[in-house]
Amino acid sequence: MGFKRRKKSGRMRGSQTHGRGAKERTRGSGNRGGKGLAGTGKRGDQKKTFFINLLGGNNYFGKDKTLRRGATAPKLEVINLNDLSRLYAGQKEVKLNGYKILGDGELTIKTTIYADKASTSVQAKVEKAGSTLILKEKKSLKGKTVAVVKK
Repeated sequence: MGFKRRKKSGRMRGSQTHGRGAKERTRGSGNRGGKGLAGTGKRGDQKKTFFINLLGGNNYFGKDKTLRRGATAPKLEVINLNDLSRLYAGQKEVKLNGYKILGDGELTIKTTIYADKASTSVQAKVEKAGSTLILKEKKSLKGKTVAVVKK
């Protein structure tokens, strides 16, 4: 059977340094190590696994400047032609803002499709089905972004 050990704070009553050695060591914040997320940098190996698990992947390190360089293009959702035929049957216009159309399957409906992007095989399959595909292209003129509709 074990015994109950007294707490250290109770045993240190009356001690000036509380078991930390010289008074000067704990007088300021110079011996503490840091606050908050201190020591979590590129070479802070002892806390790397904590941040990888906390943030759901290794997206904490290197965020300072390397990942902010330049503007990134927005990610487009993808949809296939066979999904278009199934989901939008009976509609004359299909507006797919933020989508790229991929050429898996065949288009079985006759409609007008508005989308941001499409693969080259899609354009041929849409024309073969008797439908119209209108894509949005972005061009920059002296720093201004202008949307151009391609027919």
